[in-house]
This record gives sequence, C-alpha cells and structure tokens, in this order.
Amino acid sequence: MATTSTACTACRSRGRENGPVITIGQLAGYAGVTIKAVRHYHSRGLLPEPPRDSSGYRRYNAQHAIDLVKIKTLADAGVPLARVKELLAASPERFDAAIAEIDRDLRAKAEEIRRTRKRLTQLRGGDQLFVTPEAADHLERLSAMGVSERAVLVERDLWILLQSVSPKEAATWLADRQDAIEDPEFRAIYLEYDAAYWWSPDDPRLVALADRTLRWLTQRESGLVPAPDPAVARLIASSQDDASSPAWDRITELLESRMTE
Repeated sequence: MATTSTACTACRSRGRENGPVITIGQLAGYAGVTIKAVRHYHSRGLLPEPPRDSSGYRRYNAQHAIDLVKIKTLADAGVPLARVKELLAASPERFDAAIAEIDRDLRAKAEEIRRTRKRLTQLRGGDQLFVTPEAADHLERLSAMGVSERAVLVERDLWILLQSVSPKEAATWLADRQDAIEDPEFRAIYLEYDAAYWWSPDDPRLVALADRTLRWLTQRESGLVPAPDPAVARLIASSQDDASSPAWDRITELLESRMTE
C-alpha cells in the first residue's frame, strides 16, 4: 500500500512539474471544435495560451477544456465572439442583460435577412424588384398581349425612371395607361407600333399608323392626364433615345406635324 501511495504521489508530482498534459488536438476533441478554432480563440484573446513544454508544444489543462466548452456553447448560441469574453466574466445579472441585448440584435438581423430574402425572391420575378406591383402587373399584361420583349423592357425602364423622379405623377400616368389598355383600339395601335420598330422610315404604313394614333388621341383628349414637368419630360425623352428607331422617329415627326396643322 505504501509503495502504491508513494508511486501515485510521484505521478502527481511529475504532473505538476511537467505542467499540463492535454495536447491541443485532445483539447479540441473534448470540446468538439477544430484545432484551427482553438488557435482562433487564442488570437481573439478568448482562450489563454498555455506555456510550451521543452519540446515546444502547448500543453493544456482541465480549466482550458472547461473554458473552451463555455466559449463554444456561447458561440453556438449565436453570441458574437466580440461579446464572449465579456459574458465569461459577467455576473449573473449582467449575463442575463447581455443575453437579452444579443437576442434583440439577432432578432433585428433575422428580420433584415427576411427582407433581403424577400427581395431576392422578387429578383427571380424580374421586373417586380424594380417597379411597383401595379407597374409589374401592367408589364405582365403587355407580355400577355404579345408585345415584344424589347418593348416591354423599354416600358419597364420608363416606369423605373418615372417612379424615381416623379412618383406621384408616375402613379397617375400608370393608371391612365392601364385604362387605355382596356380599349381594343389602343391595344391594336400598341402592337402595330411595336412591330413598326423594324420598318423602314419610308414605309407607307407609318403614315396610316400615325393617322390612326392621332384619331385615337383626339377621341381621348378630354381624359388625358396632365403633361409632365418640362424637366421630367426632357429626362424621359433622353432615356428613350437609344430605344427609338428611324421608323419610330418618323411616326413622331408625322404626329407633330399633324398636331400643328
């Protein structure tokens, strides 16, 4: 018995003399983290670094393992690493208050993520991300009518611009456009105008289209919305420069000449 007791005492003595006996790999395994995570916690000042032994290896003890489990538990719960050191040293009251604060922050971040995901979902829908739901519905209706993708994109960009520079007027103009779409004659003119994009500016059909457009505008004159602010009108016109074509320019000339007669 004496021999055994003496041997155990010697073992304990050697353990104290030789320092901690847990390697970094063992420590990481006990806590369920990677060695890289342990080193990262060292670099963040969360886990004290033990001294190295004569071979240059770090040797850890039980307290390191306990501290590491606490760090991992807090991190897994969503506590930012910047707050972990504070919580490890906090009183019970301060700990509860800090956890409540962190929970509020996480709720706010979760709500922001929810909003971001919603916008990403809208992005899959294309136009709905950039324009109002009403404008998106209008664009979808144009597509269903058979309007070319090119023309739909031109209108989309127009509504994006209008909503940005003059949102109130944009809503009024959109309501007017939606009302016009209900008229079969307007739909027919719209489709022909869309097709005319590729016509020659000398095509005789342009004259007929201009006259047909003018008749429709004249009949609807009493219900026309107010003209936009001149600065807005110039901005809209400049945005359409690249979207026009020689045939469309010719239609504009014909309409302007007839309106001044």
